Amino acid sequence: MLMKLVCFGDSITAGHEGLNEPMLTAFLKKKLPPTVEIINAGVSGDTTVQALARIVTDVISHQPDLVTVLFGANDVATHKRVEQDDFAHKIDKIASLISPKKTILITPAPVDESLEQNRTNEDLKAYSDCIKEIAQRRDCHFIDFFTTFFSKPDYQWRLKGTRDDGLHFGEKGYDLLSDLIAEKIAALTKAGSVFKQSGN
Repeated sequence: MLMKLVCFGDSITAGHEGLNEPMLTAFLKKKLPPTVEIINAGVSGDTTVQALARIVTDVISHQPDLVTVLFGANDVATHKRVEQDDFAHKIDKIASLISPKKTILITPAPVDESLEQNRTNEDLKAYSDCIKEIAQRRDCHFIDFFTTFFSKPDYQWRLKGTRDDGLHFGEKGYDLLSDLIAEKIAALTKAGSVFKQSGN
C-alpha cells in the first residue's frame, strides 16, 4: 500500500549539503519503506508567511497521507521576524489546512550562537513551545526536534555542515532528524493511523 509523505519546510528541509537531492530526502529514503513516496516541498529562506502562500500548490495538491511541517528558523531571525503570536496563528492555520491527523509538526533545531548572529536559542525554544502547544490542542503528531537536538552534549558539533554557519547542519543533524521522522511514521503505521484511502 503506497503512502505519500510531503516534507514541508525551509532550507533545513530543502538543503542538499553537496548531494544531488535534499539531504533529508536522501536519509529518509534509507530509513523508510520503499512504499513511501517522499515529496520534498522545502524552499530556502521561507517563513510561515511564504509557507501559507504556497501550501495549496506545494502540499495539498499532492493529496498526501502525512506532511512534516518544519518552520521557525527564519521566523525567529532578526531580519525576517514573524512575531510569536503571528507565527503561532500561521502554524495553526497550516495544520488546519492540511488536516491535523495528517500533520507532523516539528520544532526547529537549535543554533550555534557563536556562529549565528541573527537567531537565539531562547527565541527558538519559545517558538518551539508554540508549536508544541498547537500540536497538543489540534491533536497533531509532534516531534520535538529542538529539545532532542539541544539536549545532546555535542549539539554544536552536530550542527556542522558544508556552510559551517551554526544554522545549516550536515549529515549528523539530518541523521538525527530523519531518525525521529522515521520512528514517528513507523509508530503511526503500526497503530493504523496512516493508510492510503482508495481514490486518493
